[in-house]
Amino acid sequence: MGAIASGGVVVLNREVVEGLQIPRSSIDAVIEAETREFERREQAYRGDSPPIDVTDRTVILIDDGLATGASMHAAITALRQRKPKRIVVGVPIASPSTCEEIGKEADDIVCAATPEPFQAVGLWYRDFSQTSDEEVRKLLEEAARQRSSSAEAAGERK
Repeated sequence: MGAIASGGVVVLNREVVEGLQIPRSSIDAVIEAETREFERREQAYRGDSPPIDVTDRTVILIDDGLATGASMHAAITALRQRKPKRIVVGVPIASPSTCEEIGKEADDIVCAATPEPFQAVGLWYRDFSQTSDEEVRKLLEEAARQRSSSAEAAGERK
């Protein structure tokens, strides 16, 4: 029915909310619970480190696919608050209409495949299991090590 992101961004899918007649109290309860989970993950993944400064930089957002686009819309909205130079979106699979819609929000978009009919992102994967917090932490730690090694190597070449 929607998505949340940094900076208090809340994106609701009005069609879903109205079509299912979801009461505002239920929406507020879900937003509160998901905000707590978002904050837990942010702390688990980033610790006390500040967000990466994206001001005047090109940011590439990658997702496993776009169905409704709510998560990507929330991510783009949150990033725009941080003043990047450009936002580029890349996905391997997307609903044609969602790819077009997100393309209007991003500065550039690459949707590798936009099948008709589009049914669900998960249908295009052999393994669509969730990534654990531990896997995310390990990948972020490895990326930080690689950035550090690259920065050191660049300093040595000067």
